[in-house]
Amino acid sequence: LAFTSGVKQLIVGVNKMDSTEPPYSESRFEEIKKEVSNYIKKIGYNPAAVAFVPISGWNGDNMLEPSDKMPWFKGWNIERKEGKADGKCLIEALDAILPPSRPTDKPLRLPLQDVYKIGGIGTVPVGRVETGVLKPGMVVTFAPVNLTTEVKSVEMHHEALQEAVPGDNVGFNVKNVSVKELRRGYVAGDSKNNPPKAAADFTAQV
Repeated sequence: LAFTSGVKQLIVGVNKMDSTEPPYSESRFEEIKKEVSNYIKKIGYNPAAVAFVPISGWNGDNMLEPSDKMPWFKGWNIERKEGKADGKCLIEALDAILPPSRPTDKPLRLPLQDVYKIGGIGTVPVGRVETGVLKPGMVVTFAPVNLTTEVKSVEMHHEALQEAVPGDNVGFNVKNVSVKELRRGYVAGDSKNNPPKAAADFTAQV
């Protein structure tokens, strides 16, 4: 499911190591590691790029610092085209995850999740920036109704933003547009840079 959804990086935390027989068993960890490696390889992941970390969430073993209960564990190491990484704990494996690139260079696409009327401010569409950048002063076009207006301000978590980038959930105030003119599902784009248009057909992954 993760692979199909586009999740390309994986960490395998082998939990409850304190409950193995005997506790903190190296052979049980290696057995699980082998089985899971074979499974994720069939799905499409490269096991060499996946950190396997034996942990006990209950006792905190190998979560934030190396555990003295598993002296046999010399640490995890991964190889990927972006470079190698290694460590002993789960938090180090999390820190080794490569941040996704934000598609700021593509035309703006912001599907609306909701539209609010806020007293003293006006009409505020809300949604997540998928591609491109949204800035105050920008002239946006909403598809499919082809409605064009100026963005007065952009906010995230009640703080004004000078620009919103992909991944940001924002509310933005628009000029001279009634709340009845916009609906959930409409898509905002930059009127000057390839605004969203209707398509006769499209290809999608289900």
